[in-house]
Amino acid sequence: MTDRHHLLVYGGTFAAVGDGGDISGVRGVGSPDGLFVRDARHLSRWQLTVDGAVPEALTPVADGDTTRCVLVPRGGRNEPPAHTLFREQAVGDGSFIESLRVTSNRPVPTTIRLAVTADADFTDQFELRSDHRTYAKTGATRSRQVLDHGVEFTYQRGEWRSITTVTADPAPDAVEETGTGARRLVWTLELDPYATAELTLRVMARPHGDKRPLRVPRSPAALSDQLLSLEGEFVEGVAFPTGWPELAAACARGLADLASLQVPATGPDGEELRVPAAGAPWFLTLLGRDALLTSLFALPYRPQLAAATLPALAATQATETGIDAVSQPGKIVHEVRHGELAHFGQVPYGRYYGSVDATPLFLILLGAYVEHTADTALARRLEPHARAAIAWMLDHGGLTSRGYLVYRADQGGLANQNWKDSPGAICSADGTRPAGPVMAAGAQGYAYDALRRTAWLSRTVWRDETYAALLEQAAADLRDRFQQDFWMPEHSFPALALDGEGRQVDALASDAGHLLWSGLLDKEYGELVGRRLLEPDFFSGWGVRTLASGQPAYHPLSYHRGSVWPHDNALITLGLARYGLHDEARTVAHALVDAATTTGHRLPEVLAGYGRDTHTEPVPYPHACVRESRSAAAPLALLTAVGGA
Repeated sequence: MTDRHHLLVYGGTFAAVGDGGDISGVRGVGSPDGLFVRDARHLSRWQLTVDGAVPEALTPVADGDTTRCVLVPRGGRNEPPAHTLFREQAVGDGSFIESLRVTSNRPVPTTIRLAVTADADFTDQFELRSDHRTYAKTGATRSRQVLDHGVEFTYQRGEWRSITTVTADPAPDAVEETGTGARRLVWTLELDPYATAELTLRVMARPHGDKRPLRVPRSPAALSDQLLSLEGEFVEGVAFPTGWPELAAACARGLADLASLQVPATGPDGEELRVPAAGAPWFLTLLGRDALLTSLFALPYRPQLAAATLPALAATQATETGIDAVSQPGKIVHEVRHGELAHFGQVPYGRYYGSVDATPLFLILLGAYVEHTADTALARRLEPHARAAIAWMLDHGGLTSRGYLVYRADQGGLANQNWKDSPGAICSADGTRPAGPVMAAGAQGYAYDALRRTAWLSRTVWRDETYAALLEQAAADLRDRFQQDFWMPEHSFPALALDGEGRQVDALASDAGHLLWSGLLDKEYGELVGRRLLEPDFFSGWGVRTLASGQPAYHPLSYHRGSVWPHDNALITLGLARYGLHDEARTVAHALVDAATTTGHRLPEVLAGYGRDTHTEPVPYPHACVRESRSAAAPLALLTAVGGA
C-alpha cells in the first residue's frame, strides 16, 4: 500500500481510500483504491466536492476500523474556512457507508453546493496488477440508471452480471452526467448561521452469483459496532501474558484483525463456513497455505479457525487431473477466486492448485487439531480426504518416485510453488535459478510431519495399524534421505532445495527454520541450524531474513531474498523452542514484538531486511499486505513458543 491509501476490511469486502476519503480509481504503481468485493472493484470513483472544488484534509484519514477525517475549503491564512466537513466511512459485508456533516462557520445564512461523483468500473483485481497484462472482454457493457434516491451501475458480460447501487438520505437534488460514465449526486444545502446539515450515503455491491440478502447498516457507527463486537468475540477469553504487555497487545491486535479477515466458504456437505482470508488488498480470498498456517498458529487459542478451514479445503480438494489448474487427485487447493476473469478461464485461479506444501499442511493441521481438541469426529469425517492427500504426496507429489515432494514451474501460474513463490525466490547463493523440477527443503519437512501425524490419526482414530506403520516407515526413510542429500557440510546447514538432477541449491535461507518446526533434523543438526539463524547475516534485529546477507542473491527489498516475514519467523521461533533453543527463540520473539510495537502492534505481511543496528525502526516493504492473516496470527505462535518471557 502507498501511504495515501487507507484500508477498511470486513470479511470479503475492502475499501482503499485516500487521505480525504476519496477514491480516484487511477491505475498506477502499487495498490489501487476503490471498493472491492469478490475480486471486483464496485466503486472506482468516489469524490467529494464543495462548491465545485475538492476540499483539503485538515485532519487526514487515520487507519482504523472506520475512517474519519476533517475537511475544509482550500484557502489562505486571511480566508478562514466558511464551513467544515466531517467525513466518516466504514465497510460492511458487500457494502460501504459514509456520513457527512457540514457545519457553517459563518454568522449569516449560507448556501453550499455539495456533490459526490461516483462510478463503478467493475474491474477485476487481476487487471489492476502491475504486470502489464490485458484481458479481452468481448461483449461487455456498462449501464447506469438514476434512482429516486441515487444511481445504480450495472456490468454485463454474457451470463456475468454485477451491480453497484448508491443511495442517499436525504435524496440528492439532482443526479448529473459527467461525460465520463460517472454520475454526480448533487445537494444544495441552505444553512442557517453556524448550522449543521447531515447526509448519509450507502453503497451496496452485488457481485455475480451472490444471492445473499444484504442490507446496509444505518451508519458507519453501526458498522463499527458490529465489527467491534466481532473483534471482541475473537479476543475474549485468551489469556494474554501479563508480564509482557507488548506481546499481549500484538496478540490482541492480531486476533482483532483475524476477526475482520474471515471470508465465506463452503464445506463438503454445502455447509456455510467462514475461514481466514490470506490478506488485503490483493488476497482477500481463501489461499490454502495461508489459511492452514494461520489456523495452526491460532489453534491453541481459536480452534474454530481450524474447524472451518479443514472442511473448506476438503470441499475444494482436487479429484481429477487438470493442466491449467495444475490439479491432481488428492491435492489441496492453493487459491480460490470468484472474479470475472477466473469465471471465464482467463486466469487459472478459480481453483488453482499450484502449491507443493498446502497438501501436507492440511494433514498437519488435521492431526494437530485432533490432538489439541480431541475432536475425533472431524478426523473420521475427513478420513477419505486425508487418505487422498497422502496418496497425492506419495504418487503425484513425488515421494515415491523422486524421494521428495517436487514441483515444476507452471507457465500460466506460479514459477515456484512453495511458500517463497516469487519467480527468483529459489536460487543458489549467487542468484542462479535451478532448472527443471525443484525439491524445496521446507516442503520436505512438512511432508515428514504430515506422514507422522497422519500415522497417529490412523492408529488412534481410524484403527488402521497397517496404514500407520506404512506412513511411519515413509517418514523415517524421508528423514534419512533428507539429511544425506540436503546437508551441506561446508556450511553446517541444509540446502534451500535440490534441482531436477539432485544438485544442491546452496543459498543459505530461512527455510531451514521450518525444518526445526517440523522436526525433520536430528538434534545435533537442528541445534547447529538454530544457532546459525541468529548470526548477524541472518538476524536483522527485527527478525530472521529470508536469505542471509553477504550472498550475491541477497537484497533487503526483495520479496523473498532478504526480507523479514513475520510468519516465517513465527515458524522459526516454534522450531527453536522445539529443539530446546529457548534463548534463541526469545530473541526472535522479542525482535518481532518490537517491530510490531512501532506500527501500532500490527505486523505487516513482510518487512525490509535492513538491520536494526543501522535503522532504529523497521523499514517497510513497499508492496506488503497491510492486513495479512499469517502475520496477524504470528504473535499467537510466539506466545505458544516462549510464553510471556
